[in-house]
Amino acid sequence: MVRTNLTGYFLIARAFVPAFLRQGRGRVVNVTMNLETMQRRGFVPYGPARAGAEALSRIMTEDLRPYGIAVNQLLPGGATATGMIPDGPRPAGLLAPEIMAAPIVFLASAEAEGLTGARIVAKDFAAWQKEWRSGG
Repeated sequence: MVRTNLTGYFLIARAFVPAFLRQGRGRVVNVTMNLETMQRRGFVPYGPARAGAEALSRIMTEDLRPYGIAVNQLLPGGATATGMIPDGPRPAGLLAPEIMAAPIVFLASAEAEGLTGARIVAKDFAAWQKEWRSGG
């Protein structure tokens, strides 16, 4: 869990950031989860690994900002039907994985130029984007 959900974020950034530095720009989007899940009983080591990835993202945001590299976080906003939920009772209202598509496309687009340090909830993306566009 820690290797995938924390170390993996670091290793991917370590692989791509040098190329971004050479280009003078780049974008990193780290997928995260609800804060409540990071602290939920029985979620060791998954929750702490994800909390560490959030801290890593925040530090990367500040470390890479001067070099034109944006770091943002995206979370679905609830349990997602990815096939990774353990067997047993399923949470009601699972989100479709496609909920992440529009915000990912946005974060890769020219419209998101200069946006860094954001933590976007995919299920609330339309409202977030409307507020962001209005300067809020």
